[in-house]
Amino acid sequence: MERRVVGVISDTHGLLRPEAVAALASVDLIVHAGDIGSAAILDELGRIAPVLAVRGNNDRGPWAASVPETVTAEVGGLRLYVIHDLKTLPKDPAGLGVDVIISGHSHKPKVERRSGVLMLNPGSAGPRRFSLPIALARLCVDATGPSAEIVELAPRSGLDGAKVRGAVSPRGRGSMTGRAR
Repeated sequence: MERRVVGVISDTHGLLRPEAVAALASVDLIVHAGDIGSAAILDELGRIAPVLAVRGNNDRGPWAASVPETVTAEVGGLRLYVIHDLKTLPKDPAGLGVDVIISGHSHKPKVERRSGVLMLNPGSAGPRRFSLPIALARLCVDATGPSAEIVELAPRSGLDGAKVRGAVSPRGRGSMTGRAR
C-alpha cells in the first residue's frame, strides 16, 4: 500500500493563514472539518490538493448550501467519516464501520483511539480563541493503518494571524496571491 498523507484543517472561520498553506503543501488530500467561513477558503485549499469539506454551525449562506454536514470517504483502503461537531455523531464510533472519525468545532486539537477508531480533531487553524493553540493535523495512511499528528501553526502568545500579511479573508483583506477577493 502506498503511503497517503491527508491534511486535516478545521475552524478557519474565514482565515487561511500562510503557515497553514505551507503545512498543507505536500499532502495528497485536504479534509476541512467545518466552520470554513467562505468559499474563498475552499478555493485556496483546492489549489493545494483535492478537498473534502463538511459544513460547520457557522457556515451559512448560499455558498455553504452545497457543503454536506457529513462525508464518508475511502483513502488508501481506510474509511474516513467527517463531521463538524462530534457531539452530533449519530452512533457509537465503532458502529459506523469506519477507521477514522474527523471532527472540529471544539477548537481543541486531539488524537485518540476509541473502540478501535482513530478520533482526530485538528483544532482551529483560524483566528485564535482564548489560549487554545492554532493548529491543523496530518493524517498518515499506510499499510500499518492510520496515524495522526497535530501541527501547531503559531505560538500561543503574540500576533493573531488575522493581521498576518498574506492571510486569506472573506472580507477581501488579502489573499495568497496578493489580490483582493
